[in-house]
Amino acid sequence: MAARRAQGLTRRRRLGYLSSFAMQHPLRIGLTLALGALGGLLAFWAQLPLAWMIGAMLAVTVLAVAGGPARVPPRLRSGMVAVLGVMLGSGFNPQMAQQIPLWSVSLASLLPYTALSGLVGYLYFRRCFGYDRATSYFSAMPGGLSEMILVGGQSGGDPRVISLTHAARILLVVMTLPFGFQIFLGYQPGAVSAGAHWSQVPLTDLALLGACAAIGLPLALRLRIPAGQLVGPLTLSAAVHLAGLTSHRPPVELVAAAQVVIGSAVGARFAGTDLRFLLRALLGAAGLSVILLVITLLSAWAVTLPTGLPLEPVILAYSPGGLAEMSLVALALNLDAAFVATHHSARIVIVVILAPLAFRLFSRWRRTGR
Repeated sequence: MAARRAQGLTRRRRLGYLSSFAMQHPLRIGLTLALGALGGLLAFWAQLPLAWMIGAMLAVTVLAVAGGPARVPPRLRSGMVAVLGVMLGSGFNPQMAQQIPLWSVSLASLLPYTALSGLVGYLYFRRCFGYDRATSYFSAMPGGLSEMILVGGQSGGDPRVISLTHAARILLVVMTLPFGFQIFLGYQPGAVSAGAHWSQVPLTDLALLGACAAIGLPLALRLRIPAGQLVGPLTLSAAVHLAGLTSHRPPVELVAAAQVVIGSAVGARFAGTDLRFLLRALLGAAGLSVILLVITLLSAWAVTLPTGLPLEPVILAYSPGGLAEMSLVALALNLDAAFVATHHSARIVIVVILAPLAFRLFSRWRRTGR
């Protein structure tokens, strides 16, 4: 009897601890987003490029590295990425449809660019940091963060290193590219959320844009489309804008909130990480980012020669940042966000489909060659 009472007491205590821990989640989330919004506001006042996302990213990264309770729910981030997808889809218009075939050369060039980036990154991690083959390979892939962590772990790699390398790469690229454009190319910070306020968007258009997100997000996830939380809403939004059903974008307030959430989510990835381990991962990601940016600049320049495409959007289209983040950079710099988003989507498809297959073939060749 005493043993049963002790077990019952232990069970109630465990449930109490779990309940207390669960109750802390809203506070952690609220603190993270509030700090991210404050960082975005300060960056906005300082007139930094891509202010709301960069400010939130920096503020939450500091909180996470300091051991603070940084957390952004994946569902919230997915919802805000869907908002961004609708925003990017609004960049398509009936006049643009005839320009899309001109992108064929730059889209086809993504395959050799991805292969070269992955190979150089793999050799860099193997020889400079001594990572194992799987960790080096999947850390070097320029895209597909979630998929590379999953497949890399299943292939024997260290998912912590792969995760931190990708997160740090995105952080560093997002931090450097807007300032690089501003310093070297003379671009001034633009309003990412340029468009109408809530009260200026007709209810029918709001409902249509909301339907693009509400239908496109779950449909793309059900079909297991890579980066589906952005690609699904983007595709539906592009369709309705190309058809001329609406010319409106999501309200400026909602797009600014999406930037804060996406930036905070990048920073929150560093929560609970040992400082030495983090610094080593940051050092590796910094070197990789420099290598990939050099390859990006050379590849973008090569693509402009036969196509006549402007260099600036091609650089962003080939840059080794995240799809959502680089699309926001394009919007901030008033460049062709539809062009940039299309190329990043295509590169993610290439990485997600071909990278695991190439690694299996490479591993098989290594075994038979011994």
